[in-house]
Amino acid sequence: MTIQAVIESRLNSAFNIERLDVINESHRHNVAPGFDSHFKVTIVSEDFDDLILIKRHRLVNSALQEEIPQIHALALHTLTPSEWLIKQGKVMESPECRGGGKNQ
Repeated sequence: MTIQAVIESRLNSAFNIERLDVINESHRHNVAPGFDSHFKVTIVSEDFDDLILIKRHRLVNSALQEEIPQIHALALHTLTPSEWLIKQGKVMESPECRGGGKNQ
């Protein structure tokens, strides 16, 4: 099972999810082919109602505690269903990679 599939499975088990997008962005970074280490996660759940952002992220990190050591970058977009509607399903794009020799 890929790390992306494991992330999806763990999050689906941990939260009451309305929407989940796990995007492997490793190809945008200076990593060896097949080394999956950069992910963007958008998770929409009513479990985030009345929680500040840091608490939402802590819950996600806790659900992924076994996988975190294998992940170099994890961009989290944790939204309630009402926030998702306000944003019309749009989250911020990840910035271009500037490290690890990618642009050298």
